[in-house]
Amino acid sequence: MLVAVPLVALAGDPAPAAANKQPAKAAEPDCHHPPPPPQAAAPQGGWTLTRGEALKGAAAVKLADLLAKPQAHDGKTVLIEGQVRKACEKKGCWMELATATDAKGPGVRVTFKDYGFFVPLDSAGSMARVEGVVKVAELSESRAKHYEEEGAIVPRGSDGKPREVQLVASGVELRR
Repeated sequence: MLVAVPLVALAGDPAPAAANKQPAKAAEPDCHHPPPPPQAAAPQGGWTLTRGEALKGAAAVKLADLLAKPQAHDGKTVLIEGQVRKACEKKGCWMELATATDAKGPGVRVTFKDYGFFVPLDSAGSMARVEGVVKVAELSESRAKHYEEEGAIVPRGSDGKPREVQLVASGVELRR
């Protein structure tokens, strides 16, 4: 009995420790992803999840209009709504919004202000309302390749250079 009591106390409940363990991964190549900030997991079932600041009511712009004439919105704060076509599967540090009817066309890459928040890794398929500053950017070939390796669609101009419409979000609402 004197031996059994200490062993039981040391054994404790193994379930919580096992639940927190993640499978060992192969070493990840170095990339631009910063470490993710701590955040709660996405709720299950029908839900709304907010990240960053509360949406403040910036001028709403249709996603199709933004993609058709991005230069008209460059540098402006806007509110857009669209479907999350793809999200960074390593850290949740970006997502790509597209219209529900255009799965293969260009989208808007959304990153998060000062990398202060991220979205759940399984955000693809969610509807999103995003408020932030629009930026029309030419990407380096290495950055474009990196995004493509993560499953993103990177549009290229007639000269073959990778260009995209970006939005640096101050706040995000995701819904399922």
